[in-house]
Amino acid sequence: MEPNVVAARSLLVLGGARSGKSAYAQRLAEGAMAERLFLATAEASDPDMAARIARHQADRGAGWTTREEPLALAEALGAEARPGRVILIDCLTLWISNLMFAGRGVEAEIARLTQAISTLEGPAVIVSNEVGLGLVPETKLGRDFRDAQGRANREVARACDAVVLVAAGLPTLIKPTPPPALRLR
Repeated sequence: MEPNVVAARSLLVLGGARSGKSAYAQRLAEGAMAERLFLATAEASDPDMAARIARHQADRGAGWTTREEPLALAEALGAEARPGRVILIDCLTLWISNLMFAGRGVEAEIARLTQAISTLEGPAVIVSNEVGLGLVPETKLGRDFRDAQGRANREVARACDAVVLVAAGLPTLIKPTPPPALRLR
């Protein structure tokens, strides 16, 4: 059963590796409107990644336009968003990695992205990995990445109208939701 996100203009879809988050986001976008743009952050840096990209393109099939943007995500989103077209961004995790390896200011780029989300001219679905639920990375680079990804997810979740967490292929709406209240006896 799909969570009720009818009123969302912007939606963040979180999940672990192979959780089904991208397939869920794709289904939502395909059900939203006929004009769809896939905003890809991945780069074919090795044969395995090239094969993954090709598989994702084949899974999307007809009806999609693709724009590859590994770094300037906020600018691409602002330029491409318009009424009548849904944008699917897949994924923030690779974008954060790209920014770090390019020596770009991750915090500033996240701020630019959240600003772009807040002024969208059309709907967007954004996919990201939830990386903070596992082991503490062994290396400083791994810990820096995990921390940057966690901050990005938190800021993008704040900027989006709705957030869905996908675990084991099952989507759960986590925003908006009424906050819990404690009762005193």
